[in-house]
Amino acid sequence: MLTAGEYSSNHGRQLLPETSLSELNLPRVLFVLSSMLEKLVARNEKLVDVLNQQLDGLTCGSVRLGNSLNTFHGVRAPSISIPKYLERIYKYTNCSPSCFVVGYVYIDRLTHRHPDSLVTSLNVHRLLVTSVMVASKMLDDEHYNNAVYARVGGVSNAELNKLELELLFLLDFRVVVSSGVFESYCFHLEKEMAVNGTGMKIERALTPKAMEDLEAEISVEDKQSPSPPQIVH
Repeated sequence: MLTAGEYSSNHGRQLLPETSLSELNLPRVLFVLSSMLEKLVARNEKLVDVLNQQLDGLTCGSVRLGNSLNTFHGVRAPSISIPKYLERIYKYTNCSPSCFVVGYVYIDRLTHRHPDSLVTSLNVHRLLVTSVMVASKMLDDEHYNNAVYARVGGVSNAELNKLELELLFLLDFRVVVSSGVFESYCFHLEKEMAVNGTGMKIERALTPKAMEDLEAEISVEDKQSPSPPQIVH
């Protein structure tokens, strides 16, 4: 059985000078996935608002959702958007585009295994960086360790280690994604974009990307912070 401690780590890779996002050839999966997740978050938060309004009318307090994803919750939503967060993960971690598809598979499995726990703006960033990191460890021959992903994702190394274990246990360590399942999720993402008139095709190959200088730092560690996380240069 695969555990967090059994993953290999990568310590010796050199950071290259930073290039602007406009110079990066961003994979289409980032745009497709960010659009889907933004819609999912908006729908879930609207649902919570409606339920709260209904309960307020009955003087029953606020709606109580499942607590399965509580470990991934922050006090407030990070200031960085989902598209920019995905771009940042891709830019600095050298993970293959397929990792984002598999990361989405993990998040989808979570929502099916724990349907009373919703993906919202309070947890989506932590879910993303944790899911993509685990996917990279499963898919990529070379990958960065948790410390790099923590810096990229704006959380502490200790917290990301905790989030990784939480994700594995919530998934019951079902982190292997067959080629058939992978293709079905690619088709699903492409179909969603075709409905919206985009018609994008998802990258299937595991292609390497040059590593950029991890200069800009962000934080989503707002559990103890009174203000939204900011980008630090």
